[in-house]
Amino acid sequence: MVHVPDQLVWEIVKKNNSFVKKRNGRSKRSGKVAFSVEKGNLKSINQLKYSGLANSKTIDIIIDSDNRAQLYTKTASKCHTQPKKGKVISNAVNKDFRRSEAAILKVTDTFYRQDLKEVALAKYTKAYQGNRRAKGITKPVPVKKGRGTLGE
Repeated sequence: MVHVPDQLVWEIVKKNNSFVKKRNGRSKRSGKVAFSVEKGNLKSINQLKYSGLANSKTIDIIIDSDNRAQLYTKTASKCHTQPKKGKVISNAVNKDFRRSEAAILKVTDTFYRQDLKEVALAKYTKAYQGNRRAKGITKPVPVKKGRGTLGE
């Protein structure tokens, strides 16, 4: 397989691929929104920055069936004929929060893309909070309704 530049791949797949989900807006001003459900897309938005198909280096936080987080990384491997060798799924993010945060920071800062660091941490934080609520460790925060009173 020949190496193809990321920008060329994006130009080919940006409008139409099997992972794009297009939704119409509710008003005339909101317009269409295009989401993407591919692996390696952190925000599930159909943009070059987040695309798992078009970028040669991607990172993602995946939640498996046991509600455990996994760190998915894809790199441009030396062996282009075997793309399976370029993907790694790590279970290093199933420790306590600070260790998991350090593992994500290490991967994004040193080897991969620094521009996705905040997005990866945000996605892991939400997954971590959801798992704690599902296990019953943390109670969900009740929604406040109305203005309430300041004196009480």
